[in-house]
Amino acid sequence: MELLLAIVLTVLTAIVAISFYYEHPKAEIPHGISERQKLCLLHYIMNFGLGLAKFLDKVGIISEVRLLRVIMETIPPLKDTRLLIKDLRFERVEVRIYQLKTTNNNLRRGILYFHGGVGQLGSIRAYERMCRYFCRKTNSVVVCVGYRLAPEHPFPAQFEDCLTAAIHFLRTAQDHGVDPCRVVICGDSSGGTLTAAVAQALMNRRDLPKLRAQILIYPFLQCVDFNLPSYQQNERVPILLKERTLVLGLKYVNVDLGLIEEFFKGCHVSEDRRLKYQKWVSPDYIPHEFKTRGYKPSPTYLPSKEICEMAEYVFDPVFSPLLAEDSVIAQLPETFILTCEFDVLRDDGLLYKKRLEDHGIKVTWCHLQEGFHGTLFLAAFGRVVGFRSGTKGLEKIVNFLRLM
Repeated sequence: MELLLAIVLTVLTAIVAISFYYEHPKAEIPHGISERQKLCLLHYIMNFGLGLAKFLDKVGIISEVRLLRVIMETIPPLKDTRLLIKDLRFERVEVRIYQLKTTNNNLRRGILYFHGGVGQLGSIRAYERMCRYFCRKTNSVVVCVGYRLAPEHPFPAQFEDCLTAAIHFLRTAQDHGVDPCRVVICGDSSGGTLTAAVAQALMNRRDLPKLRAQILIYPFLQCVDFNLPSYQQNERVPILLKERTLVLGLKYVNVDLGLIEEFFKGCHVSEDRRLKYQKWVSPDYIPHEFKTRGYKPSPTYLPSKEICEMAEYVFDPVFSPLLAEDSVIAQLPETFILTCEFDVLRDDGLLYKKRLEDHGIKVTWCHLQEGFHGTLFLAAFGRVVGFRSGTKGLEKIVNFLRLM
């Protein structure tokens, strides 16, 4: 028994060591976040999970991505007798529909939710709490889309599934008790990317009802510049560290991870593209108040023709919606954008907000001064796991939805 215990402790120690090695840049917990100790604990728990997944993948027990998916789904929510929940398919796409049990037969608002997870993680089950929350608080019919995940289903399968689900829902809204003129699409993180891409793809569809609004929760929107002020200021802030952002993003589109440093330098952007995109993606368009925590203009490096060719499709608006043409941006629906001060993706949201407003699109902007990436997802789990910033963000979205 003592030998077995010693072996178990040794293995656990090794895994903990691996977890710290896995995340070699040390995390920084900003003083602007009031619940700093909780975030620090969460960071180490996440690192343990990442390290464990990497270790078990290397020894051939279970793939890294599969274990991370399991971890995200470990705490199932309790039953809620107030809700009617059913699993369906919108053509080939799995969805879960939530609605309040009520005798009111009036058509309701519809919310189509695209979960985050960089196209590789997340699921209907993992986002059960958030979807239930929006359903209860807004009396909406919420549809969570279980799109296919990479690497089993390479990009852009995720976008194709979300677009298929959106088209199907808009066509059949009344069958689900939804007013087709009150359909809102919503997503967090990479789900926000999918939301923006789907909204753009639907703009010229004359055979479908128009979207009422889109909600983008700390979305990833561009891969031109990884040295914007928010990337510099928050590169070591959990949960989404700068290097982790690019590692997950390159895995998503199956680009060699050995090119990370070249992407950080901007060597993947050709001169032609740089000239075209500088009118949309530039630190010059970030308000001064967001540069006060420290920002230094980055040196310009010469592009690599080979790397530019390998990175060609990351500039597709499906992957980088901020790079859509003006003619597309000008047709987008009313938009809610949520950004967090301590998030590498903060400036993506600020730049998209500017582009939309420049074209006369009504934008409701919520900025969480104490927020960090993932805070809304955590808030849906309650006070023990959640942060005040996330709770505030959820409330702001609910208030916006009630006006739709």
